[in-house]
Amino acid sequence: MSAAPDRGQSLASQADENSHQEMSAAATERGHVLFREKVRVPMLAGEIEPGGSLGEFIWFRTGGPAEWLVRPKDVDDLAAFLRHLDPAVPVLPVGVGSNLIVRDGGVPGVVVRLPKAMAHVHVESANRVRAGGGAMGITVASKARDARIAGLEFLRGIPGTAGGAVRMNAGAYGREVADVLVEATLVLRDGRVETWPRERFGYTYRHSEVPAGAVVVEALFQGVPGDRAAIAAEMDRIAAKREASQPLRSRTGGSTFKNPPGAKAWQLIDAAGCRGLTVGDAQVSEKHCNFLLNLGKARASDIEALGEEVRRRVRENSGVELEWEIQRVGVSDE
Repeated sequence: MSAAPDRGQSLASQADENSHQEMSAAATERGHVLFREKVRVPMLAGEIEPGGSLGEFIWFRTGGPAEWLVRPKDVDDLAAFLRHLDPAVPVLPVGVGSNLIVRDGGVPGVVVRLPKAMAHVHVESANRVRAGGGAMGITVASKARDARIAGLEFLRGIPGTAGGAVRMNAGAYGREVADVLVEATLVLRDGRVETWPRERFGYTYRHSEVPAGAVVVEALFQGVPGDRAAIAAEMDRIAAKREASQPLRSRTGGSTFKNPPGAKAWQLIDAAGCRGLTVGDAQVSEKHCNFLLNLGKARASDIEALGEEVRRRVRENSGVELEWEIQRVGVSDE
């Protein structure tokens, strides 16, 4: 009987037993993509899926697959995996894909999705709430409400995970993560696990200094004492406002462009005559024109091309250069 493989040993080297862990252009095609490089991945206690679909769960419901879609069991599992993964292999953490365009050629390297086990939310002393990186913003806000902790209501309006919110300094309705974060724990690309205080994130508008390939696995948020009924009413107000003003029941990616200083992106887009504009089956929302929609059969290339056309028209109309807020990842299939 052969010995169990070392955790750092590449499964691809065990070709007879685990050949599914190695993918090459000669053997594997999934969706629109044919990856040209062979990537080997280390052992993982969680799940590893070659050619894992991203279009099945991201909000736009379109785009190519991940070369490797990885769902670690826990923080230690993720840290060991990244520590033994070839440093040349890119790593992209993805939450629920609420602010993401995945290009049609797919995402080379490794895409990391945190499992439900890393979506815990716990109330701590001193009006603090600790959340796993995979926890949804609404879950964090609801847990705080039930514990009579105010100040986190705006997370009800963040349609992504706590990890994604920490990474991009997500915000809504006058507040942002930088206002409430105490600290967050990251697994860095080399497998080191570090806890950073808020100041280390270098927060600016919708930006942080989280390095490429790092995964935010936990966050600690600070609230203040509050009245449960008042907190619930504020959360309901936020939910109603979102429902009334945003195309929440459509295939969308959330706010497409950052608000320029002193202006609103949607107003600039509307003034440039882009409301309802289409490219293929992608459309600028009639309801809120800083949202792009997949009407059903749009390719990622249609959505991105529509966004670039909006930027061009706004630039010509107002001289303002809109900056993408939606993250665009992967490669073209052309």
